[in-house]
Amino acid sequence: MPSSRRTLLAALAGGALTGCRPGPDRSPAGTRSGPPNPDRTGAQPPGASPAATAASPSGDAVPPPAGVTREEVVARYGAAEPTGWGFDAPGVISRLSPTATDAGAIALTFDACGGPQGSGYDEALTGFLREHRVPATLFLNSRWIEANPSVFRQLAADPLFEIANHGTRHCPLSVSGRSAYGIDGTRDAGEVFDEIAGNRAGLTRLLGRPPRFFRSGTAYLDDVAARIVDDLGERFAGFTVNGDGGATFSAEQVRREVGAAGPGAIVLAHMNQPGGGTAAGIAAAVPELLDAGRHFVRLSDGVG
Repeated sequence: MPSSRRTLLAALAGGALTGCRPGPDRSPAGTRSGPPNPDRTGAQPPGASPAATAASPSGDAVPPPAGVTREEVVARYGAAEPTGWGFDAPGVISRLSPTATDAGAIALTFDACGGPQGSGYDEALTGFLREHRVPATLFLNSRWIEANPSVFRQLAADPLFEIANHGTRHCPLSVSGRSAYGIDGTRDAGEVFDEIAGNRAGLTRLLGRPPRFFRSGTAYLDDVAARIVDDLGERFAGFTVNGDGGATFSAEQVRREVGAAGPGAIVLAHMNQPGGGTAAGIAAAVPELLDAGRHFVRLSDGVG
């Protein structure tokens, strides 16, 4: 069995999450109370325009992404029945390109989930990456951006980092309302559009260009939702190695899981839980990987 597969199965068997653990919301608004429920934390009503949830302090309207409207998505996929549910679907990227793999590249990706899943900022983690010039792709949720506008601007201005789309409400991406790890998924094709397009619109406004990559809350999706991601002009980024178990792993667990990543691996971890073991674990794993002949790339530089 490949080591990346063993890593994933071991993480799942141990109850590890790919979505952020519920925990204190360290945003200026205070601390979280109650269980995570995306439909009760900033959810938009069915049929609302994507601009209503765009991740921008200004709230200005932005045209729908890639010229595709919500109505077109609902008409095309409203009656479609999904045939799969999980981390893999047609078009999901779970490894780097063969060229990058042959060169020993690894992509570190970090989710910032926002809302009940945590709007904190792991400055120690990004500080380490900057100090050692380790590139990474940052998947940011709209609520995390709204809670950390100045930090967002600093990260977006740093060419070491690539900014990607982690959704509007941090929902698993479903056309039938399926959930993952107790987090409610989108309920239909229209809500799938909203989850992708709301944050895409805000990121496009803030960055001056649309993001290339999308990852849903928990990284779960069905095959119909995967087609919608593609129609909206983004690529769904999965993972090879679950690096921090939804920000639940100790530093030693993170070091062990990330340090075992092979060439071509996409590592998933989190940057919104500064009280966890992610930063220390990454700081311990990176030198080991470099000594083993690995190097690090952003997703755009590793998937073509």
